[in-house]
Order: sequence, then structure tokens, then C-alpha cells
Amino acid sequence: MGQVRNILFIMCDQLRADYLGCEGHPHLETPHIDALAERGVRFTRAYCQSPVCGPSRMSFYTGRYMFSHGANWNNFPLRVDEWTMADYLRPLGMRVVLVGKTHMKGDDGALARLGVARDGEIGRFVSECGFEAVERDDGLHPDQSHDPDLAYNRYLRGLGWEGDNLWHTVANSAAGPDGEILSGWHMRNARLPARVPEEHSETAYMTDRAMDFIRACGEAPWCLHLSYIKPHWPYMAPAPYNDMYSANQVLPANRHPKEREDPHPVHAAFMGHDDSVAFQKEEVRHHVIPTYMGLIKQIDDHIGRLTAFLRTEGRLDDTMIVFTADHGDYLGDHWLGEKELFHEPVARVPMIVVDPDARAEATRGVADPRLVEGIDVLPTFVEAMGGPPAPHRLEGRSLLPLLRDGGVVENWREAAISEADYSIRKARLALDVAPGDARAFMVRTERWKYCHYEGFAPQLFDLAEDPGELTDLAGDPAYGAVRAEMHERLFAWLRTRRTRVTLSDDEVAARTGKGRQRGYLIGVW
Repeated sequence: MGQVRNILFIMCDQLRADYLGCEGHPHLETPHIDALAERGVRFTRAYCQSPVCGPSRMSFYTGRYMFSHGANWNNFPLRVDEWTMADYLRPLGMRVVLVGKTHMKGDDGALARLGVARDGEIGRFVSECGFEAVERDDGLHPDQSHDPDLAYNRYLRGLGWEGDNLWHTVANSAAGPDGEILSGWHMRNARLPARVPEEHSETAYMTDRAMDFIRACGEAPWCLHLSYIKPHWPYMAPAPYNDMYSANQVLPANRHPKEREDPHPVHAAFMGHDDSVAFQKEEVRHHVIPTYMGLIKQIDDHIGRLTAFLRTEGRLDDTMIVFTADHGDYLGDHWLGEKELFHEPVARVPMIVVDPDARAEATRGVADPRLVEGIDVLPTFVEAMGGPPAPHRLEGRSLLPLLRDGGVVENWREAAISEADYSIRKARLALDVAPGDARAFMVRTERWKYCHYEGFAPQLFDLAEDPGELTDLAGDPAYGAVRAEMHERLFAWLRTRRTRVTLSDDEVAARTGKGRQRGYLIGVW
């Protein structure tokens, strides 16, 4: 093992932390991801900053909370002035490259106001979240909004498939008995094999493109963000992964009738969404979840292929590897589908960090229960590459102290934060809430989880006694002191956001009390 020279940042979309072998899933074997955990540290209490693709990813890429960067939901533009991963790492001599998904929406209005062409070098980098987009594919291409010129569409077309939206009709659809196309958007088709052969599926293709880049990069240092689209819906897998698991391997849903009998208003509104209504049916869960598991198994197999490639190329011993997800998937837990609220299946994410540095030997194979956040990834990369700290912008904390020299750290964080903006969801209409008030926040300590919903009562869960989060204690007077403490934690967090981003703390300290030296004779008699 050696010092960090390259960074491989792997993110899966909508992968639950508990759907890995190393996390204890009784049926889903993921030996190659588990091997990463054996070579590094698996953080068992890692949380995303918002359980939705777009804002979660923008927090990973900026090292800042959603409250700070303002890209609160999918396709909400990230401001042009936000520093992203490339702004920190490119000056250190690294190529910062994307293969896969970002869900980034560029701030086209600001570019136009500033007179910056979107297709120019600056505009292109800003609109791609700073990444050199070797291959960008966000998936999610319904018939009405696909891009015929998408590289993956061109790739499939080159294999002989015909059509504009091959992402949909080939990679995420199945063939019916008479050759008709059965869309993966309809979950009743989830158990059928995708029309695309496995070796040309999205997961295989993105892995190939990542290896192509590493091979071509030679000895130049790189940070590669390999961002898999799966196991996010459409829940459709190529053979043999579509029927690798069966209904009797589906775990029982973590839910209780009282959650429906006396629900929190926001929880109730989300239970009314189409995805939740579907996943409340055992028929749907038993039909869809085996395919979800198959998609994860496929990712694991390609992680194994990628790891073997890195070893052959001589890159395994000088590359820091991070494996994580942007959020999880309810899959019927708590009577919900999709994501967006703060229960463990969606707010907690897998987080495995493999540090090749010899100082990390003592922590290899450790399952670390300390609270970790998605915004910690970027400060970790910056420190690993010898970059200067930027605490006036970066709100996360480097994980290197937890990885190296035995991982002994004093005063690590006591709480993790996640946020939600449900202004664009039907739940807001059901609740009759104005767009600006459709906000929610989670504070999670070692024992307690407190959820604040603007305009509604909070929720409080005792994770030590109730790890399934089935009993809301917020209305119990016996827990008033706990509720008040957690509310103050949230208020303290809000008071300390990094909003002064154009001047570092060191620069402020250097100016403090120096007005007279600069000629400002204020208050002199």
C-alpha cells in the first residue's frame, strides 16, 4: 500500500445501506463490495444531506449542506458561484472526471446574465458540476424528454438496435411474447429480463467507460466519479440478474398499522403518493424487490471486475476508493415508496472508504459507528491530496483522522443533519402548504432522531429502544426535555452555516483590529 495518488469515487443511485452482505442482509451476497470494507473502514452511521438524488449529490460535490448550496430538489440549479469537487482538486494537478450520473442542473440564467456561453469551456465545466464529463448519463429518460444523441443511445445503436430512445426501449424494457416492448416504467414487468444483453447494460457499460479512462490516463493523477444509475428505478435488470432472487427472499416490510391509523400529517401525505400506494401491497414488494436485489448483485459483480482491473493496472495500491449512495429506497417500509423523508432506509447510506496509506493499516476491516455525513467526502479528498483546508466553505469534516493512526479522534460530531424540500411534490398540495414552507429537517444523534416539519408537529424516535422508528415520542410529555434539546441542536446548526464564503477565516483574522493601521481613525477625539 502507498500514499493516495488517485481517487475512485463510486456512487450508486438509491442503494439502501442494509442491502449489502457486509451490512448483514441474509440473502444478498456482495463479496466484492464486502472486500472493499475489509480493506477499509465501513461507516455504519453515514447519512446523506437530503434523501433525494439532486440535493444529496450537490452536497457530496460541494461539501456543503443543502441549506447552504440551495439546490434543494432535482433539477433545481446549483448556483454558479458554488465551488465543487473539481475546484478543489484540479489545482492540485488532478483530472476530475465523471462517468455516469450527477443529476446536476446548470444555472443557465446566471450564465446568460454573466455573458458566459454554456458550450464554452467555462460554461461547460460549470454546467457539469465542475466535472470533465467523459460520459454523463443521468438515466430517467422517458419518451418525452430523452436525448437521441446520448452516448449510451449511440452505443446501443452501433450494436444494431434501432430507435431514438434506446435507453428506454432496450436497456429498460422487456420483450413481450409477441415481440412487443414492455416498459420498465411499469413495475409489473420488473421480473422480465431487459432486452439488452448484460454485457451491454448500463452498469456494464459505465464500468467499461471507467476502465477506458483509467487505462488512457496513464500516470497522470485522477479523481474519477463513477456514478452508477442503478439500482434506481426503472426496476429492470438484464438476465440473469432479473430472476436471481425470489419472493421468499424478500424481507418483511418494517411497518406497523399504527403508522397508518394515527400518522404524522407529512408522513400521511407521502403515504398517499402513487409509489407508496403501490409498495403498500405485498404483491408489488414480492415482485419488485427481487429485481432490486438483482441490480445490486450486478453492481457488485462489476465492482469485482473493476477491482481486478485496478490491480492489473497497478492502481489498487495508490488509489483511495469511496463506495456510497446518494440515498436509499423505502421499498414499502413505513408504508412508503421512493425516498424523501428521514427514516433509516432512505437517509442512511452505505459508506466504505479504502485508504491506501500505510497509516490506515490499523483500521482496515473496522465497522465504525461514528456519525458521518455525505459532505465529509470532499474534505477527505482535499486532505488526502494535500490541499489547503477551506473551513469557511466546506461544512463537512475530513474522515482521514478516523482512518489513520488508529482512528482515535476527540470531539467528533455528535449529530448528523439531513434536510428535505418537498415543495414540488403532491404531498405539499395535500397539506395545503406554500412552496417556501415545505421544508423539513432531521437531527440524528447516537440515540435520538428528531424531525422538524415547518408548520407541523415534530417527530422524535428513540433509536436505542425503537430502531425500527415505529413509535413517535414527540407528543409524550415525558420526552419534553429531549425534544427541546434536539430542537436547540437544530437551531444551533442553522445559526452556524457557512454563508461567508468569499473570505477565509484566516483572512478575517488577519484584518481583525487593523483598521487604524489602514488609516481608518474611527472615534478618535
